[in-house]
Amino acid sequence: MKINHLTSAEENLMRLLWKLGSFYLKDIMEQHPEPKPHQNTISTYLKILTEKGYLSTEKEGRIFRYQTIVPAEEYRKYLLIQLSDHFFSGSGKEMISFMIHEQMVSEEDLKGFNIDFDTAQKKEPEFEYANEILNTKKDKKKSKNKKKKKKKEKD
Repeated sequence: MKINHLTSAEENLMRLLWKLGSFYLKDIMEQHPEPKPHQNTISTYLKILTEKGYLSTEKEGRIFRYQTIVPAEEYRKYLLIQLSDHFFSGSGKEMISFMIHEQMVSEEDLKGFNIDFDTAQKKEPEFEYANEILNTKKDKKKSKNKKKKKKKEKD
């Protein structure tokens, strides 16, 4: 499923539409928070969102029933991939590192994912990314020095 970019106004409206799922224009007008846009404005956005593939329509007499096609989770995934590609060279590791550095994510937040940080410190392959992100620069230097020593011992 190809997902198209939404403007911020379209995205704001889609948040409401995802909650509604299946709806008529009158449902949107009732549910839209104040200040309510004009009905023609909403109609124009519905047409655009239908053309972009976010909504389907079914004519019922003189009115249309709309249905969301693209799930909110798919759009969220699309946005994260775009963000990752444009600002973090496609690296989830860089994104998480940035979020930790900017204090958007804490170690406590990451512990909620049942990552065993003691095991991560032992550099088991499946936890290596956590080790690299959570260690301080000092710990990274120590780790690099240990690797250099081991490499020299092998040679």
